[in-house]
Formats: sequence, C-alpha cells, structure tokens
Amino acid sequence: QVRLVESGGGLVQPGGSLRLSCAASGSILSINVMGWYRQATGKQRELVAAITSDGSTNYADSVKGRFTISRDNAKNTMFLQMNNLKPEDTAVYYCNVAGVVLTYGYSDQEHWGQGTLVTISS
Repeated sequence: QVRLVESGGGLVQPGGSLRLSCAASGSILSINVMGWYRQATGKQRELVAAITSDGSTNYADSVKGRFTISRDNAKNTMFLQMNNLKPEDTAVYYCNVAGVVLTYGYSDQEHWGQGTLVTISS
C-alpha cells in the first residue's frame, strides 16, 4: 500500500513563494513518475508538473519559468518550488505517483495524496 502526504501549502501574497513537499511511504522499492496536480474551485483537476525517476520533467504552460519540480529518489519525496505566485495559482495541490514497484510486486494504479491548499491573495 502506498501513502502520500503533502505539506507546505498556505496563504501567500501575489509574487510570493511556497515550497510543497510530498512524502511517499509504504513498501516502496521505486517510483517511476511523481507529479503535482491542482484543482481550483469549480474547475477540473489539471497537471502542474511531473518528474520521472531519471529526472525528466514536464510542466504546464501556465507555470513554466515559475515552478520547479524535484525529487529525492532515496527518500521517495517530491518537491514543488513555486515562485512568483499568482491568484490564479490558488487551488488544492495533489501529489500523484504512478509506476510504483513495491516489495511484493508492481502497482498498476495511480496513487493520490489528500491535497494541500494553496491560496494566493493580498
């Protein structure tokens, strides 16, 4: 079983920064893809950024140049450094992992955290 816990959300003024963290726990040997999604009120959940185990990254156009995703494979953790935050970045941010190799086999499903709220407001 895989458990994901996000942290680091909060209230920040426009132009500010936040750093989100996601810690994965369980009988995990490796994780292929880790990603951050977000869902604003009344909108669909969308991909913000993703990173593979070899460090390849993918960003939504709306966050390119402002957000940086990173991970620590040894600790099964992932981070999202968010700079120059805008009101439209306000959302619940979710951690997602896929391609998880467990001690007892391969997990063919995606796993989600509970989310952390990011609010950008003056």
